Amino acid sequence: MATDPLPAAETLPVTLADVKAAHARIATSIVRTPTFISKTLSRLTGATVYLKFENLQFTAAYKERGALNTLLQLAPETKGVIAASAGNHAQGLAYHANRLGIPATIVMPTTTPTVKVTQTEGHGATVVLFGTTFDAAYAHARELETERGLTFVHPFDDVRVIAGQGTVALEMLEDAPAIDTFITPIGGGGLISGTATVARAADHPVEVIGVQAELFPSMYNRLNGTDLPCAGDTLAEGIAVKEPGGITSRMVKALVDDIVLVSERSLEESVSLLLQIEKTVVEGAGAAGLAALLQHPERFRGKTVGIILCGGNIDTRLLANVLLRDLARSGRLARLRIRLQDQPGALFNVARIFDAERVNIIEIYHQRVFTTLPAKGLITDIECETRDKAHLDRLMAALRADGYEVSPVELA
Repeated sequence: MATDPLPAAETLPVTLADVKAAHARIATSIVRTPTFISKTLSRLTGATVYLKFENLQFTAAYKERGALNTLLQLAPETKGVIAASAGNHAQGLAYHANRLGIPATIVMPTTTPTVKVTQTEGHGATVVLFGTTFDAAYAHARELETERGLTFVHPFDDVRVIAGQGTVALEMLEDAPAIDTFITPIGGGGLISGTATVARAADHPVEVIGVQAELFPSMYNRLNGTDLPCAGDTLAEGIAVKEPGGITSRMVKALVDDIVLVSERSLEESVSLLLQIEKTVVEGAGAAGLAALLQHPERFRGKTVGIILCGGNIDTRLLANVLLRDLARSGRLARLRIRLQDQPGALFNVARIFDAERVNIIEIYHQRVFTTLPAKGLITDIECETRDKAHLDRLMAALRADGYEVSPVELA
């Protein structure tokens, strides 16, 4: 990738001058989100960690920047804009188009959650539901573009969008000039293309590392000549792109130093940590930078790292599941499977041990029928809260010392 000789700046379609012009164009209409050092994450990871809170934009994502930069450069006779998106691009484009008095149409797959459809309509856009996949919605949007004489705004493969996204990195280096490494999520590649453009023009060496979910390594495949599958239910749906852009692929190949992949578990842990430590809500894609730092600590130890929390639009039920799973993995929430005799006082005697160990019981599930135990035996699952894994281990030791067969019900 960027180990090859760097092309002359003029050979690339977006330059630092383009990013600076974009910033001058949009600065008064977007939130200049803060860049803060995280002392706790720095201590946990061994790097100096700066976070850029793009989840504090009005639509809770950085996508507003590229959309607005594009809208402000449209010809006066533009009849309206159209896009295909089920996520943050839809809302960013809809919001700023409505603010500027430009009609916006967003084509979304029919499988798009109702809340996202409602939010996009709430920003003044006309939503067209078509097909069950993004590819089908995209194809229909291009058809409507021609039929209705609208202007298509691509979510990432457009130089105006890329320049707008690059303003994130411009602000970060102004606010935290010591940054020597950007860890940036990659979906289609717009954000990292803009970030890398700024990084390569900095007054000191700044490494740019891209992050993709293991389930959707599309840009990783394109640049490394691999053929890893791109499919699955990833928490980072905002960067679950099967085909990166042509413009962005060229820029990433020229400017980005490396791409790392992160697991679903790392993404879940990062979403949970950011809520617990920084008191901020991010979606899976927004947590990808921290996930890379947690999963590949040796790669970043000792560096001054800039991480973009690129979005905060996560379904509340999904967020609740992520938090509960993290509690379970850390030992603070557990389900214990205990074999009992089906006789009076059996459950009372078990509960006394929980009380003695100061463990709170949340739920109790008895299983008498669907079990391989004898008719007089039963399985009891007890969900409980503990202080930490050591506390849970003490509880299990106490149960076994009293003669009970006990095992934890593990998460997949």
